[in-house]
Amino acid sequence: MIWCILVVGILLPQSLAHPGFFTSIGQMTDLIHTEKDLVTSLKDYIKAEEDKLEQIKKWAEKLDRLTSTATKDPEGFVGHPVNAFKLMKRLNTEWSELENLVLKDMSDGFISNLTIQRQYFPNDEDQVGAAKALLRLQDTYNLDTDTISKGDLPGVKHKSFLTVEDCFELGKVAYTEADYYHTELWMEQALRQLDEGEVSTIDKVSVLDYLSYAVYQQGDLDKALLLTKKLLELDPEHQRANGNLKYFEYIMAKEKDANKSASDDQSDQKTTLKKKGVAVDYLPERQKYEMLCRGEGIKMTPRRQKKLFCRYHDGNRNPKFILAPAKQEDEWDKPRIIRFHDIISDAEIDIVKDLAKPRLSRATVHDPETGKLTTAQYRVSKSAWLSGYENPVVSRLNMRIQDLTGLDVSTAEELQKDEPDAFKELGTGNRIATWLFYMSDVSAGGATVFPEVGASVWPKKGTAVFWYNLFASGEGDYSTRHAACPVLVGNKWVSNKWLHERGQEFRRPCTLSELE
Repeated sequence: MIWCILVVGILLPQSLAHPGFFTSIGQMTDLIHTEKDLVTSLKDYIKAEEDKLEQIKKWAEKLDRLTSTATKDPEGFVGHPVNAFKLMKRLNTEWSELENLVLKDMSDGFISNLTIQRQYFPNDEDQVGAAKALLRLQDTYNLDTDTISKGDLPGVKHKSFLTVEDCFELGKVAYTEADYYHTELWMEQALRQLDEGEVSTIDKVSVLDYLSYAVYQQGDLDKALLLTKKLLELDPEHQRANGNLKYFEYIMAKEKDANKSASDDQSDQKTTLKKKGVAVDYLPERQKYEMLCRGEGIKMTPRRQKKLFCRYHDGNRNPKFILAPAKQEDEWDKPRIIRFHDIISDAEIDIVKDLAKPRLSRATVHDPETGKLTTAQYRVSKSAWLSGYENPVVSRLNMRIQDLTGLDVSTAEELQKDEPDAFKELGTGNRIATWLFYMSDVSAGGATVFPEVGASVWPKKGTAVFWYNLFASGEGDYSTRHAACPVLVGNKWVSNKWLHERGQEFRRPCTLSELE
């Protein structure tokens, strides 16, 4: 009677140093409050420094007036016994007090607070993870660098811009990963913003240095040579650029000689390799996945669409749903994917979230090389497992799933297993079906996609989707293989209930046909 809660956040870093760290919206918002606290502490420090300088300024103004008068007639000034006494007092005592004031460190409170909070800061690998997540979103949703830099994303509430420094950092992260495709994109964006007059600590020479090499690595020798010459116009003494220029010219001359000796039909070929134009880690199946994430999946024929219906479902005359049947909608025909509307209330969602938040941990995948469960850079969700006995709401939701699906939930998975043979240890067979609660709306992205059939199911708060993973024969239905799309804007909360084969023998009898 246990089910899994997943939360997926926006642009989430894929940290390796702290497994599961900074991968949920809750922890990211904690960092926002931490930074706000540091800003308050910093302002207190500035005020203390201003007060200190104000005191020093008053001393200086007072002594400036006094010394101006005294230097006009030094003998007459010190001839007054009070002036003589005060001069001795100032030089012996008051200047020492002023010295102590000048040397007084007003930063103790701020530095102490910063030191305490630093233990919660992300590290270099977290920052690199955040950059990689942004690059992943760029590819998945086919976004150009200018759109991202200007913050023109769908559904955004708090628009944010990328500076030249930000674009340069993204390009460097890609460069470090030998991802020259993204290096070129982001260095070109940084260069454009510099050309448009943006003031930056990053100069064009630094950008062109990375850009020219990234272009060369992708085979565009002509462009690499052009960019290198442009760099040398700005910095004629640039050692690496001068070396690259000679090398590029040598390669081009060598290829030119080779072209002269080639046949006529090959003599007009360009000396450059065709650019790949895709990310370094691009896989063929990613194209279909990314298209589905963008809502560019297979469109059903009108004939198939006519077979999709909305209906009221009473759970096969279940007493709980006879008077208040559930609203059911067909999302897809083969495999059959059903959405239940208004099936979980806001109050129930809040309770489930409150139960899950303290125990969220990084979701894992099976490593085929080691045979163990491990975290993966491409999976940045966090999960928690809840039992029916922990709270009446969880128990009630379990029974709601059983009543509406007609399947026995008592053989569902127990607490999250960290062993690859978790199903075997359970002794309840494979996952026969999946029930997925959507506990939040998502501003952009976050679909659940089925690449084998071209289906995309979009999050809608308060709804749930249901499908069978196995045919009635017990054979796996590979058309139900699915994947979650990254959240572009917002955050995504979902709750999974995986139902197993055991206990369903009379609820969903086997058929003689393998694919039924």
